[in-house]
Amino acid sequence: MLIKITLMFIIAYLLGSIPSGVWVGKKIYGKDIRQFGSGNSGTTNTFRVLGKTAGTVVLLADVLKGTLAACLPLLFQVPINPMVIGLGAILGHTYPLFAQFKGGKAVATSAGVLLAYNPPFFIYSVCLFLVLLFLTRMVSLSSMISLPLITLSSLFIGDWILTTIAFILTLFIIYRHRENIKRIRNGTESKVPFGLGYKKDDKDSF
Repeated sequence: MLIKITLMFIIAYLLGSIPSGVWVGKKIYGKDIRQFGSGNSGTTNTFRVLGKTAGTVVLLADVLKGTLAACLPLLFQVPINPMVIGLGAILGHTYPLFAQFKGGKAVATSAGVLLAYNPPFFIYSVCLFLVLLFLTRMVSLSSMISLPLITLSSLFIGDWILTTIAFILTLFIIYRHRENIKRIRNGTESKVPFGLGYKKDDKDSF
């Protein structure tokens, strides 16, 4: 069983290593999104640099990576918590083999893992994130606020593995957002073109 678990984790890592934003940018738009915007290769910067269509495609791809990875235990018929294997995809997305180990912040891929593991809780988490996004208009801040709240909410489910992994991911993703934290403090963090207080002439919008 250890061999199967190792194999699943490697496959999950390779799935996560698919640099969706980089490939879509280079192959379709002729741009390396890491050279624009925040310099990140994830979903948010794809929206910012390449637009809604590319951003949506990359968002779905990044979520799918996590979902597929978390489904591997079912495919291999190994009795291990899917979230444990899903960590492989999250690690791959953050430090991708196929993109010089420089990846995204893993929020979308983490959501994909949760989607496979607990769909109702995934829906709750997405709704929480969207409410925060509407209020703050910042993807980074919404992510950093929603993750601790999701971790606390998981306590009511009584799933200690979910709570433990959610807590670890909270610390990890906040760490990955350290540059965003600096921009938030400086008032230079990009905002999405909707939400509370949005005006059409906002120049700092996504």
